[in-house]
Amino acid sequence: QVQLAESGGGLVQAGGSLRLSCAVSGRIFSFNVMGWYRQAPGKQRELVADITWGGNRNYADSVKGRFTISRDDAKNTVYLQMNSLKPEDTAVYYCRVVDTRGQSFWGQGTQVTVSS
Repeated sequence: QVQLAESGGGLVQAGGSLRLSCAVSGRIFSFNVMGWYRQAPGKQRELVADITWGGNRNYADSVKGRFTISRDDAKNTVYLQMNSLKPEDTAVYYCRVVDTRGQSFWGQGTQVTVSS
């Protein structure tokens, strides 16, 4: 069984920073892509950033220049460094991993709240 454990969410003032972590455990094949999504109340879940096995990074326009996705292969962990946070970044953030067989795994989500 594959498990994704997210951490690092919390309450922060606008302009502040948070670092999310997602540790992957269990029996998983090689990663194809690892990413972060978010879902705000009343809105659809959206891609925030992802990183391919080859290291290519993709960001939502709304977070470019403020968020950075990275990966530690030795720890099977993907990170999301979030700087210059805005109230509109408030959401539940989910980690997602897609393996080379195309199977998708999701974390349970971590709440990020940015106060104005």
